[in-house]
Amino acid sequence: MRLTEKSLGFIINFLLGVAWAAVLIGAITPFLTFHNNNFFFALISACIGILPGMIAVLLLEYMITNKEKYEELQKQTKLLQELIEKKK
Repeated sequence: MRLTEKSLGFIINFLLGVAWAAVLIGAITPFLTFHNNNFFFALISACIGILPGMIAVLLLEYMITNKEKYEELQKQTKLLQELIEKKK
């Protein structure tokens, strides 16, 4: 788990798992539905079915990355303030 807050980390990781499940279901269902008609059409349908889940995965990963960046900036700010106080 990359987030320090347990409740927020649990919720985001749960939603990330749900998003990956949506990717898997979005890929398999259209492919199995249309593979009898045309293999190329089945692949295109699977790619289109993947999109909503992948968008959700990207948004959640973006949220995780921004939260980590914010926490790191807070640590750096604290260290810089300590250095400034030592110089005075």
